[in-house]
This record gives sequence, structure tokens and C-alpha cells, in this order.
Amino acid sequence: MLAYRHAFHAGNHADVLKHIVLAEVLAHLNSKDKGWRYVDTHAGAGGYALDGEYAERKREHDGGIGALWPRTDLPAPVARYVERVRQFNADGRLRQYPGSPAFAHAAQRPQDQLRLFELHPTDHKILASYLGDEPGVEVHLADGFAALKSALPPPTRRGAVLIDPPYEIKTDYARALGGLREALGRFAEGIVIVWLPQVQLVEAARLPQRLKASAEALARKGWLHARLTVAQADARGFGLLGSSVFVANPPHTLFATLQPLLPWLARTLGRFDGAKGFVERSQQA
Repeated sequence: MLAYRHAFHAGNHADVLKHIVLAEVLAHLNSKDKGWRYVDTHAGAGGYALDGEYAERKREHDGGIGALWPRTDLPAPVARYVERVRQFNADGRLRQYPGSPAFAHAAQRPQDQLRLFELHPTDHKILASYLGDEPGVEVHLADGFAALKSALPPPTRRGAVLIDPPYEIKTDYARALGGLREALGRFAEGIVIVWLPQVQLVEAARLPQRLKASAEALARKGWLHARLTVAQADARGFGLLGSSVFVANPPHTLFATLQPLLPWLARTLGRFDGAKGFVERSQQA
């Protein structure tokens, strides 16, 4: 697990979907003055150099933020997301990509809190140097799944949790499900976002249904599931075909925002004729 470095994948199609959803959730929380707490179980380094050695190796960002960066015809939620990335690239050239903690920090107000957890020592060191001294922010070298017990519920009873493990080991699928249950058990009204890879594994195929069942039982405002498929598996059946984002207690506006957006993202970022995007929700969402 500690071998994973998100710098290889920063700004790819999966980051685009995840960060559009995260940005919309945080904007919803900011619609009220009452403070919120953001908890990130796998915070990473907080930002990534797209012209660095890791990102340059496969240039996955070319099929993500790189495909959106030069366009002027972006739908409003995508334009808001790209504008946030532009704030980290003041000279107009796409060189830096903000991680989830950076998106959260950009939305943070004085009354809001960030609780960021990362186990990789190098990424933790980078994240701590970036955000560790910021007001309202705590950066911990710790297991984010285990930390949910201490981080939830927030005093204001408003907030969001991002569960985004690398899924490099199969136990991450069970732990992501357990994390959702832990978060909702402690904070039934909280917004819980789980990022999921679309790969050809039994565990990956089963997890969305298990998340739905748990959210039906524990989440007060139901669930939403947004899925984006952009690629085909290679000859051996390997590869990241796409990703999805599962949201328990989604903001009431999120479904209407994402419903036209997912097909647009599939057309724009898809790399084969079968690319598709869709969003589904529970009856109470």
C-alpha cells in the first residue's frame, strides 16, 4: 500500500470526475454560514507537478485536465473545476494539479476545518509543509480509515468525508465499505464521498451494490452514484476503464448537476466508441 504514489495519475479522467463532485459538494456546504469539517482519509501530497518525472511517465493528465484546459465551451460545473485548477497555475500554463486537500482548502472559510490523513511518509511530509500550519487544518501521518473514529462527528454536525484509497490491495475494497459504514454510523447526516476504480475485478464490481445497501440503511438522505467509462481493457483484461463516485447524503442539487454532465464527459474524455457516463440515485436522494 505504501508503494502507491498518486503523482503518477494526477489530473487523469478519474481525478476530473472526483474533483468536480468534490467541488460541487463543498460549494453546497458553503451555501450556509455554519462551519463544516472536511475529512480526507487518503489525502496524498496535496498537489502534483504535471511536468515532473512521475506525471510525465504516462502523461495520464493528457486524457483528463489536459483535454479540458484549452477549451472555452465547458459546461458550468466543469468550468468551475477548471478555474480552480487555473488558480494553481498563475502563468496560464498547466504545470500543477491540486489534490483533494487543495480543493478543500481553496473552499475553506475561517469557520471551517480540514482533517487530512496520509500514511505515505513522503506524501505526508509534502502535505504537512503545504497545509500543516494553515488555520483550521490538521495533517496527520495516520491510517485514515482508523482515524474516522476521532474525526467524526464534527461539532457543527456539517461536513464531508472523502474516502479515496488506492485499491492496490484487495482489502481496500472491504475497508472502503467499512469506512462508509463507520462514517455514517457516527455522522448519519454527513456527506460521504467514496471514489471507486472501474477495473475487471470481482471486488470492484460488487462494491457499488454494497455501498448502496449500506447507505440505504444508514444515510438519512439516500445516495447518488456517478460513473464514467472512458477506455477498454487491454488484451490481458487489465487497465483502468474508468471510475465512479458514490455519495451518501448527496446535496439535493447534485443529481441535476451531474445528469447532463456525465455523458458530456464521456464524449469529451472517452477513448473508444463505447465510452459512457451516467448518474443514478436512491428514491430518497
